[in-house]
Amino acid sequence: MSYREAIHEALREAMQTDPRVFLMGEDVGHYGGCYGVSKGLLDEFGETRIRDTPLSESGFVGAGIGAALGGMRPVVEVMTVNFSLLALDQIVNNAATIRHMSGGQFSVPLVIRMATGAGRQLAAQHSHSLECWYAHVPGLKVLAPATIADARFMLSMALQDPDPVVIFEHVMLYNNEAPIPSADQCLPMEQAAIRREGSDITLITYGGSLPKALAAADQLAHAGISAEVLDLRSLRPLDSATIVSSLSKTHRAVIIDEGWRTGSLAGEISAIIMEQAFWELDAPVARICSQEVPIPYPKHLEDAALPQQTDIVNTAKQVLGVQ
Repeated sequence: MSYREAIHEALREAMQTDPRVFLMGEDVGHYGGCYGVSKGLLDEFGETRIRDTPLSESGFVGAGIGAALGGMRPVVEVMTVNFSLLALDQIVNNAATIRHMSGGQFSVPLVIRMATGAGRQLAAQHSHSLECWYAHVPGLKVLAPATIADARFMLSMALQDPDPVVIFEHVMLYNNEAPIPSADQCLPMEQAAIRREGSDITLITYGGSLPKALAAADQLAHAGISAEVLDLRSLRPLDSATIVSSLSKTHRAVIIDEGWRTGSLAGEISAIIMEQAFWELDAPVARICSQEVPIPYPKHLEDAALPQQTDIVNTAKQVLGVQ
C-alpha cells in the first residue's frame, strides 16, 4: 500500500465508522484531492460528507471549527502548508484557545491535514516546512506521519482526540509503498519510534527526512558506524523521554529538520538534550536544516537547499571524529 492509499483508507474507514466524520477542502471531491488522497470518496459518501470548498482557507477552516463545536468530527484538508497561513487566525486564535478561554466548557475535535515540504519543484509558494510554527502553539497537537503504517492509523487516533490535531503529510512520501501492519502494532500517536537500533550515534528526524536518515544509516553501517534512527512522529508534544533514552545509549546526536535553522524544531530538540541529557553527551549536538532561503524552483538548487543523505553521513562522521 502506498502512503497516499493509506491515508485514503484511513479516511474511508473513519467515515464508515462514524457518521459525524466528514472531509472538506479545496478539490477534495470531484478532483479527488490535490495529491489524489480522496479520489473516489465523493462517489461513495456523497457531497454532504465530501465537501469541495471555495479558495478561502480562513473560511473553510473556520467552518470546520464551528462544525467541531457543534458535535461533528470534521477533517479539513489544506492543500499545502504555505496556504495554511491564510487560516492562521482560525487555527491559532480560535481552535487552539477555545478550551482554555471557555474554562473547559468547549472542545474543538478538529483534524487539519496539510501537505508540507519540498522536493517536487513547486517553488517557494508551495514547498516550505512550517511544522515548527504550529508545534509552538499550546492547545494544538502536531503529528508528522513518516511511514505508511502511521499514515494509515494516526488519523483514527487524531479523530478520537477532543482537541485540534494538525497532521503534516510530506509531499515526497505519497508514492512510498510498504506492507501495512495491524492497528495494534502502531504506537500511540504521541510516542516517538526507534526505526533502526544503533549504538554509536542517534539520527533524530521526522516526516519526509526519515527515508534519508534511514538510507544514511545504511551507508554509515558500511563504514562500521552503528546509527540509531529516531522518528519523532509527534512534534507537539515531543516525546523527550525517548529522545533522552536514545542519547543515553549512543551519547551523540544529529538532528535532521527540513525547517530553517533559525528558531527551528531542531533547536528545541537540542535544548531538550542540553537540559535533560547534557552529561550523557560525548560531543556537541549537530543540526542539519534547510538553507535559509525561500525554496528554489530549479531542481539542482532545490536539492542544494534541503538536507540530503550525503549531508547526514558527513555530519555524523564529523560528530564521531572519523573520516
